[in-house]
Amino acid sequence: MSTIAILGTYDSKGVEHAFLADKIRARGHRTLLIDAGSLAQPALAVDVPSSEVAKASGRSDWQEVLKRQDRGECVSLMAAGAQKVLENLVAQGRVDGVISLGGGGGTAICTQAMRALPIGLPKLMVSTLASGNTAPYVGTRDITMMPAIADVAGINRLTRVIFDNAAGAICGMVEAAAARQAQGANSQDKPLVVASMFGNTTACVTRAKEVLEQAGYEVLVFAATGNGGRSMEALIESGLVSGVLDITTTEWADELCGGVLSAGPTRLEAAGKMGLPAVVAPGCLDMVNFGEAASVPAQYKDRCFYVHNAQVTLMRTTAAENRELGRIIAAKLNAYSRPPQVMVPTRAISVISAKGKPFHDAQADAALLQSLRDHLKPEVSLHTLDCEINDPLFAEACAKALLDAMAAAKASS
Repeated sequence: MSTIAILGTYDSKGVEHAFLADKIRARGHRTLLIDAGSLAQPALAVDVPSSEVAKASGRSDWQEVLKRQDRGECVSLMAAGAQKVLENLVAQGRVDGVISLGGGGGTAICTQAMRALPIGLPKLMVSTLASGNTAPYVGTRDITMMPAIADVAGINRLTRVIFDNAAGAICGMVEAAAARQAQGANSQDKPLVVASMFGNTTACVTRAKEVLEQAGYEVLVFAATGNGGRSMEALIESGLVSGVLDITTTEWADELCGGVLSAGPTRLEAAGKMGLPAVVAPGCLDMVNFGEAASVPAQYKDRCFYVHNAQVTLMRTTAAENRELGRIIAAKLNAYSRPPQVMVPTRAISVISAKGKPFHDAQADAALLQSLRDHLKPEVSLHTLDCEINDPLFAEACAKALLDAMAAAKASS
């Protein structure tokens, strides 16, 4: 029997969460009710009262905040407290999954808490905001967002169905997790390597993945689409990863130039923080991603573009931008506690930057390589290969470099 945390604002949505709790208990699971409301004491009994949640926020003035009843301030307070409470419960092994029902405030509070939990632990948010842009609520975690359809405002012919389905969903998720644990699946897992990939580096990463798998590793591939890079960095920081094959660092071109696929300024930092063996290549730093052609900022109107499809317009990076990208990436890699290996294919860093292709620009590529040479510390090895990035020789060289680095790390541990 698993225990499912039911986190929510019980002051305004107590009836709805009580209905959910009844449905979960009817399926044979225990419940643990956590009140993240800030308006008043709920009518039903909860296991973790709102005062305990507010106190867990760490703010010494939590009582004054609740008295002021400023909505934004209260949401921030309860979100911080709910995160800490839920983190502690999971760490103690008292919770096997979490579910919540909410509108705007409840969704903000409860998904902040869910984002702090490990990947794999079931998390379900039934929300009035689930049909819109859920990226701010999901972040890099495996939070399932279920549209509430109607507002979370009472039990009626519609919400009864939605909430019952939600109860069934979270119960099924925790049962699946329990079955995995009972089978000892984790003990059978191979060492894990993460890799970054884009359409223009698919052949390279696919071949490198084959080499690593033949050597006994499991390889998780992340699309370098902004959220993919953030998710990869988060998984690296989880402590589950043995090595990093960061072939496709294109997200930094978007971060520098304002493209739509930036992974943020902390991209390329996680492997260094964790001291992991890493191989890094400048895959697709020749391109910045925008939406449809009309969405490209006016400041770039005279640049070299490639229309990938009706929704994606690629812009070629210049020599000046590549010099800056080389400096930025070198600064990130210089900070690694375990120096990474940098691999550079000198004939093309993407499919479309090869000779005769739309983004071929030898001067820009040379500027990137020279900048890396100028700024990387001597401890960070830089290797150049006279081939294109999708040449099997380059893929195999990257895979071998990572295998050697992981073997060395294992031998020294």
